[in-house]
Amino acid sequence: MNNYSFICPVKPRDELKVEHIFQATLLLVKQNGLAGITMSEIAKAANIATGTLYIYFESKEKLINELFTRSRKSSAEIYFKGYNASHPFKEGLQTIWFNLFNFRIEHFEDAVFMDQCYHSPYITESTKELTKKLMQPLYKLVERGKEEKLLKNIDAFMLLVYMFSGLNEFVKHSVYSERKITKASKEELFNLMWDGIKA
Repeated sequence: MNNYSFICPVKPRDELKVEHIFQATLLLVKQNGLAGITMSEIAKAANIATGTLYIYFESKEKLINELFTRSRKSSAEIYFKGYNASHPFKEGLQTIWFNLFNFRIEHFEDAVFMDQCYHSPYITESTKELTKKLMQPLYKLVERGKEEKLLKNIDAFMLLVYMFSGLNEFVKHSVYSERKITKASKEELFNLMWDGIKA
């Protein structure tokens, strides 16, 4: 008998199955919250066996971090679409603010998921660092606004919270109450925000 070593090939990752897992997770988080879902519930919603889910993601933490990273990267691409750091400050801020507004409407489940991740124990330090890097253009823009004396000279974190917390709550309330969001309401909300942060 020949003494050959047989190596069983690793089955390639089925990206369509991964997408089903991610979409099931987003839906469950929207319905039940991040802490309230289990791997077995995710598997059931994705229409796969729980054992199969563990082949793709060894733990809920791994799944959440990978999905968060994907959502954060795709959201950042949308946030900064059309943004040019050489343009006037307010024009740049408007571009990012309206992009973020539209993202939260068009990708509402992703937005809800990311919001919950920020306040959960599942997100690792490396994932948090990635988020900071992706959002650097916004942080730099805020510092530039302060340097140009266009923004109030207060902590940048406080300014960012004020800029986007009202937007986030407005979109959530509108979606859950099925209230129509108009172009005029977006512009009014931006102007309210601008009046609160300008120097």
